Amino acid sequence: MLGVVVALTALATDTPAADVKEAQQQLISGNYSTCITQARAALTEREDHEDWNLLLSRALLATGRYEEALHAITNALQQARWSIRVRWQAREVFQSNGQADRAREMVESVLRTIQGQPRSFRDAPNLVVLGQAALLANADPKKVLDTVFEAARKDDPKNRDVYLSMGNLALEKHDYALAAKHFNAGLKELPGDPDLQFGLAQAYAPSDPALMQTALETALSRNSNHVGCLMLLAEYNMDGEDYDAAERYLARVDAVNPFCPDAWAYRAVLAHLHNQPEGEETARKAALKFWRDNPRVDYLIGHKLSQYYRFAEGSAHQRQALEFDSDYLPAKGQLAQDLLRLGQEQEGWQLTEEVQKQDGYDVEAFNLSALHEAMKKYVTLTNRNFIVRMQAREAAVYGQRVLDLLERARTNLCAKYGMELRQPTLVEMFAEQKDFAVRTFGMPGNPGYLGVSFGSVVTATSPASHPSHSVNWQTVLWHEFCHVVTLQLTKNKMPRWLSEGISVYEERQADPAWGERITPRYREMTLSDDLKPVSKLSAAFLAPRSEAHLQFAYYESSLVVEFIVQRYGMERLKQILSDLGEGVEINQALAKRTVPMDQLETEFTEFAQQKARDLAPGLDWEKPPGLERGAATRLSLRQPRTAETNSSDLDFAEAPAGVTNSEAEPGTNFWRLVQRAEDLVESKKWAEAKAPLEKLVKLYPEFIGPDCAYRLLAAAHRELGETNAERQVLAQLAARDDSALGAYRRLMELGAAAKDWPEVAKNAQRYTAVDPLVALPYKYLGQAADELGDTKNGIMAYRAMLALDPADPAEVHFKLAKLLQKEGNPEAKRQVLEALEEAPRYREALKLLLEIEGSATKQAGGT
Repeated sequence: MLGVVVALTALATDTPAADVKEAQQQLISGNYSTCITQARAALTEREDHEDWNLLLSRALLATGRYEEALHAITNALQQARWSIRVRWQAREVFQSNGQADRAREMVESVLRTIQGQPRSFRDAPNLVVLGQAALLANADPKKVLDTVFEAARKDDPKNRDVYLSMGNLALEKHDYALAAKHFNAGLKELPGDPDLQFGLAQAYAPSDPALMQTALETALSRNSNHVGCLMLLAEYNMDGEDYDAAERYLARVDAVNPFCPDAWAYRAVLAHLHNQPEGEETARKAALKFWRDNPRVDYLIGHKLSQYYRFAEGSAHQRQALEFDSDYLPAKGQLAQDLLRLGQEQEGWQLTEEVQKQDGYDVEAFNLSALHEAMKKYVTLTNRNFIVRMQAREAAVYGQRVLDLLERARTNLCAKYGMELRQPTLVEMFAEQKDFAVRTFGMPGNPGYLGVSFGSVVTATSPASHPSHSVNWQTVLWHEFCHVVTLQLTKNKMPRWLSEGISVYEERQADPAWGERITPRYREMTLSDDLKPVSKLSAAFLAPRSEAHLQFAYYESSLVVEFIVQRYGMERLKQILSDLGEGVEINQALAKRTVPMDQLETEFTEFAQQKARDLAPGLDWEKPPGLERGAATRLSLRQPRTAETNSSDLDFAEAPAGVTNSEAEPGTNFWRLVQRAEDLVESKKWAEAKAPLEKLVKLYPEFIGPDCAYRLLAAAHRELGETNAERQVLAQLAARDDSALGAYRRLMELGAAAKDWPEVAKNAQRYTAVDPLVALPYKYLGQAADELGDTKNGIMAYRAMLALDPADPAEVHFKLAKLLQKEGNPEAKRQVLEALEEAPRYREALKLLLEIEGSATKQAGGT
């Protein structure tokens, strides 16, 4: 009889467990109604079952039935007083219903219970609760990860809550690599789990949109009602300015949970972007319907607005979030970033330190705090309109030139766009790319960026941060300052494509050698479906198919601006910017000031494609058989704002069997001319190579790049001893290419030999606009200045050389002293004394010192 009772008891406990697993799968799969029905039926039979209470509560929360969830969890607390898992779940339910005090009581109750009976909660589910509660009690996150959560994982390697807790903790601290590691570990044990896939998507979102999309697709294939995934897709489309698509995903969220606070927060953002203040406030109130002081709502709204560069509005929402909860660290961290981007540095850095002290694991706060310490050693250069921060050595070498360049940009662009800047612009230049990335994005990475403008604050990399490739720092700063003008003119209410397009366009206007220009690759892309409709251009920046497509987006955007200015006039462009500042959407502003969008897109396509067809009309652009894209790299594309540029401009496949490219008669075919010239150069047939190269230069004079015809033709002339011809070809290249260091260096050398000092000075200046941190161009510039009587540039050149530790400092001090004496600058004596300190027997320096002393004595006697 006893055996029968035991068997019946075992059957009674085994059957509900199997049902719980089935219901849990319904919950994970998004079948929330089925899960609710099953849980309620089970609890009718057995009220105190812990897992059924948890499933019911979670399913009700997932569908926005917050009041029902509150009733259910209240019953569960009475029925399962011993369960810390139920109490932890009750915390979330109380919060969702705006009962913050009761939520805090649950956390305290969990911690008290565990402290009183620590040996009773050693299994994985309870260890997860212990870890989460400990985190809220300010326990060290790393210790929680390494001890509590890791112990839970060892206890049950297939417990999904363990991996979710570990991954979500890393996400919260902006440690995306670690988050991906934990979510991937969970997916090895639980393949396809939609919540783990969603976590993985969040980990990839900041760095790899393609992997994010893959993870989201996998998650939604298992749970098409996954609110987190739908929200992330809504956000992704918002970032691409595809607001209709974002609304569709939010509508899908509504079908699952019509009261989702995050969804209503995003609707508030959309209403703000559409200049609908009433709709914005209505959506915000809906987000706070059940939890009236939920700090996450304003944090989310502000965070998204800041991503749209609405930092003033974003910071206001973060302050509101902190009024709701002064310890809400996400809002405090975001407010710190907003203030730093607004130029309100004192409070911004102070908040950063507070976040770092409160949470030593937060990666963004840690990075920013470390950067703040490093930046205390920076030098600050100022004038009436700019505050420039640089490393001391760089400031000594070319800091004044940075100020001069910025002043020139300000004078030009503010007048052109009718903009009066009311506060100085802060420009910070970083000698290390990681420091630039931390200041700009909060995290190291994003190696492609050269500069970013936030409105009145500009961050940029210095030439020292990218030694492996040449970038003209002057064009970068001109580009970014143009953003300062247009962003402030529109109150930061402009789409990315237009902002970038104007900046690239203005680069070309400032200097013909600057900015993106049409290339053979761009010609091909313009005549294909790579040319995007104007209304879709922002999306081209969000998820480009390749680096080349991202760079093409810059070019196309600038071409739209060029088209508007040429077709409708500069005043129309300024009116469009004014409309944007008033909150008019871009497509409406374009239609208002030009023509309806469909007509504008048609006209622009015709304009762009005609420009492509007009490129080097004397050349045949048809690709010969066997010539395909992607086979080999020939030229690097040019890009104004990013540094990682390894895309191909000319790509050749293998020639057809039995026929080499060099055997084919090139005629005027561009591709065959290039291939023929390269084959001859490679074979060192310099005289023969001149013919195809000269034809390329004549028919396509704007063709530049690392292996362009100019470079190869100059090399041929040099090998043949044709120095004058070499110099002429290099001069043509230097006038068109803003980063041709080799050409500038050779032209300085040839100019000095010919005593053409204006040409030497010009190319020395060009060289320092790319690499200002080597002594060679300053040596030539100083020599040219001496010969031309250009005291100002001579003094600048010799000061720069001294900052760069020259091989013969005595000579440089002496030459600087001579120029200073010409200006009557008393510093001349100190410089000549330093020359003598380096070389005590320096006769010319001794003579100059006597002249300086004699002049001083004479002046003293005269007075």
